[in-house]
Amino acid sequence: MAENLDEEELEELRWKQHAQERQEIRQKRQQQRLLKQRIKMASIAGVVIILVVSIILIQRGKGSKTPEDEGIAAAGQNLAMDLESENGAEYAANSETAGFDNANSENGSVDNNNPENPGLPNPGGGEGAGGNSSYVYTSTDSTLYPGDEINSSNAIFIDLETGNILADKGAKQRIVPASMTKVLTLLVAAENIDNLDDTFQITSDITDYSFVNGCSNAGFEKEEVVTVRDLLYGTNLPSGADAALGLAVYVSGSQEAFVELMNQKLDELGLSETAHFTNCIGIYDENHYCTVYDMAVIMNAALNNEICREVMSAHTYNTSKTTQHPEGILLSNWFLRRIEDKDTGGEVICGKTGYVNESGSCAVSYGTDHKGRSYICVTVNAQGKWKCIYDHVDLYKKFSEM
Repeated sequence: MAENLDEEELEELRWKQHAQERQEIRQKRQQQRLLKQRIKMASIAGVVIILVVSIILIQRGKGSKTPEDEGIAAAGQNLAMDLESENGAEYAANSETAGFDNANSENGSVDNNNPENPGLPNPGGGEGAGGNSSYVYTSTDSTLYPGDEINSSNAIFIDLETGNILADKGAKQRIVPASMTKVLTLLVAAENIDNLDDTFQITSDITDYSFVNGCSNAGFEKEEVVTVRDLLYGTNLPSGADAALGLAVYVSGSQEAFVELMNQKLDELGLSETAHFTNCIGIYDENHYCTVYDMAVIMNAALNNEICREVMSAHTYNTSKTTQHPEGILLSNWFLRRIEDKDTGGEVICGKTGYVNESGSCAVSYGTDHKGRSYICVTVNAQGKWKCIYDHVDLYKKFSEM
């Protein structure tokens, strides 16, 4: 039957087979983790039971069973139950999500909801629509509501240590996220990748899609074999649609399937009522939207993922050497490179910009001030190329002095 297929259909068939194979590998690893967890739980429970029985037998050898014996036995049973519960919770936290490994897989990334991740406070609690912990930010009597003093039509500035919203300009109004979308693309991909050194071949479908939609690119060419790490950096630094699509196809087999994972992640973060994405790039679509508040939540979740934080903080990156690019491609995060020499009262460490006509110049960033306080800033719809940078500079500077 395959002999009757044209090259495009054969290529699509190969990618479907590739996705199927990756799915089977993930399921096998999940089963192995489950088996190890059960063995561990059984071993711990067995040791505790033996210890309790031994103590009781010794006590009985000395005479009748005393209240102390019963107390020891009860304590042992409670300990066993606690250990079993703890290990069960550990397994649940590492269980399969939507058919793929989560952030605690072999890729070395950390839990995106881990409040103990050093240097990256994760305030708030609450329950998201999916029942998992979400990020909650709160307005206070001290919250500022800027007007024309910032260029952007919508903005939010958050103190990560307290979870307080320091500045709010239409923070919960629907906006067009443009390429800030790729922060979620990066996060979902990082949570579902096992090997950053695995390779992926850029297809004509990817390059054609990017060209037809007038997207910015990392510069990968048709049939070029690049690493998954190259795709991650290519997605964020130059905002490459070719890299983002590559990640989507690598992880899920198609952009459509990957977008389902993106929207599942929005649900986990408690954002499904105000945010919905239709593509992994940020191409304008009336059904592709969120708020600047939502984007701050997404950014915080990404910051608490080790891979995402590393990628988003890079100023430059050189891709792997390939036949098409013998020296690799030098990629730059021009937001970070343009803001690094400006006085923000501290340092802007991570950032992702975006631009479509409907969103104007927009950006999401993470930074600290000279006192070590951490912030997330999101601005949308500044009029003029790179004008979003000046709003970020002004907001960081203002609150670093307070």
